[in-house]
Amino acid sequence: MRALGPGSVSSFLKIILDVIYVGLWIFVSLLSLFTLVALLFSFNPELLAQMLPISDAVEAVSRDGPLFAGALAAWALLLGGWMVIVERLRRIFATLTAGDPFHPDNVLRLRVVGLILASLEVGRYVFSGMARWLAPKTKVIDDSFTLTAWFSVLVVFVLAEVFREGARLRREAELTI
Repeated sequence: MRALGPGSVSSFLKIILDVIYVGLWIFVSLLSLFTLVALLFSFNPELLAQMLPISDAVEAVSRDGPLFAGALAAWALLLGGWMVIVERLRRIFATLTAGDPFHPDNVLRLRVVGLILASLEVGRYVFSGMARWLAPKTKVIDDSFTLTAWFSVLVVFVLAEVFREGARLRREAELTI
């Protein structure tokens, strides 16, 4: 089985990434909508009391609504980061499917993937600290240091440099007669 070109493994993976990208768009859109609804109910809990006959819900929403909306917004940001990563990977796999793995744009795409992965990991620490401060009785986010995540970031940056060198060698070969 071939790794590059039409009908190869890379074209199959690009199709999978396309499906995941559409799913992420839908999920981020729904999370954004739910975040807005949660904010609306937290600022005006009487709207919820009019819709539901439960009076305890008004107090719970006014107390926990902003925290819930913040958690939803954090999930939307996390999935937005994954959307950027999947979108860049889609473009990289499009060049692989076209048979051009050392396309110069792939270097920047891999660097963006590395930066987003590092940002997501730092964001996990920040949101964990905020969650521990705002809701000390709940453990929502694991804030432990993960060597695997940081190793992945380094691997992506090394791959970006490998692709940069491959693009440079390709340019030199094109100039050679």
